[in-house]
Amino acid sequence: MPKDASHDLNSGISRRTLVRAGLGAIAAPAVLRVIPANAQSRVIKIGHVSPKTGPLAGFGEADGFILEQVRGILSKGLQSGGRTYQVQIISKDSQSSGSRAAEVASELILGDKVDLILASATPDTTNPVADQAEVNEVPCITTNCPWQPYFFGRKGDPAKGFTWTYHFFWGLEDVIGAFLALWDSAATNKVVAGSFPTTPTAMPGAIRSAACRRRSQRPATSSPIPAATSS
Repeated sequence: MPKDASHDLNSGISRRTLVRAGLGAIAAPAVLRVIPANAQSRVIKIGHVSPKTGPLAGFGEADGFILEQVRGILSKGLQSGGRTYQVQIISKDSQSSGSRAAEVASELILGDKVDLILASATPDTTNPVADQAEVNEVPCITTNCPWQPYFFGRKGDPAKGFTWTYHFFWGLEDVIGAFLALWDSAATNKVVAGSFPTTPTAMPGAIRSAACRRRSQRPATSSPIPAATSS
């Protein structure tokens, strides 16, 4: 399908129009302004992907509660220009698997025809979901993953960025700064041990080592652990 073609023939609304309207900020009035007047019964569908089971389930533990609150707030729909638009949130479990995250994202995009997809919790979830959204030209917002493994793990080009996918979260520089400050405050021998995942999107060992040495902390040698191992 051509890049500028509409992805929702029933309502006449294109995802490209949604992005241009400022959906990246999840601004309801902006979303509603681009919905045609003849689509008063239009349901705005929002997809959501997070790890609810598996080793990363802790990241998604509060999702059920949060989604319940959001659905309650939106239960009467969103009003704009004298019209009311119902909002449907469809949440799926990535099962702490990158391949499963990509699979359910594809289901939400191609099967459920969502207008916006959200994802959170580690690059194993955010990256495959964002990749699916980018290739299918669906607005996507992700969080709870440092921006470096999200952006560079997806082979992002700082000169170009991405067209359909947006991310907000702190970076590794913030993690490094916080932990070095903690370690500096402790009267120890300044030897730091740690276990880290081995996925391509994980924080490179060279960055950890350089950060430690910058503050005279000596990183102890440790064996890496597989990403799917809980500890």
